[in-house]
Amino acid sequence: MGKSTGLPQIRKRTTVASSKLFKIEQLELTFSNGVERIYERMEGSGRGSVMIVPMIDEDTILLVREYCAGTHRYELGFPKGLIDPGEAAEHAADRELKEEIGYGTNSLQLLKTVAMAPAFFSGNMNIYLAKELYSEQLEGDEPEPLEVVPWKIDNYLALLAQDDFNEARSITALMLMLDQLRG
Repeated sequence: MGKSTGLPQIRKRTTVASSKLFKIEQLELTFSNGVERIYERMEGSGRGSVMIVPMIDEDTILLVREYCAGTHRYELGFPKGLIDPGEAAEHAADRELKEEIGYGTNSLQLLKTVAMAPAFFSGNMNIYLAKELYSEQLEGDEPEPLEVVPWKIDNYLALLAQDDFNEARSITALMLMLDQLRG
């Protein structure tokens, strides 16, 4: 297979739907070999989002169980949320911790910035490791209190086997955290 000689040319962009969180756009493209295709993509707010792996101690992470509309069930994962307009990603991570699990952090380390679904979505997520937690609660936008679930790191295989711990971003965050802790 030959290497592409450049990005496809966008002949036309049409917004086909929009909501308060997303805009769905149809792209009419021409590739460098002359092939024409129509793609659809979702554009996020452009602000990005954060996910945080909080460690309450050297052996224990904190997860949240919350309602997820996409699956219409309660799912187990790490605290996460959108970055507010004008807010730095690190501040968003600390704020989300305070809103979702009632802790702030004195030690925040960026593990990786990941693309969530680059084939059709433009959003990125910054994944952080949070240590040196301290108790502080902020009012969040969740419709109900989230269940905070402590989990021993040594028991991560049991976490991976949990039926309700299946979100790719949370699994990625767990693996990045384990890799970081193991050096």
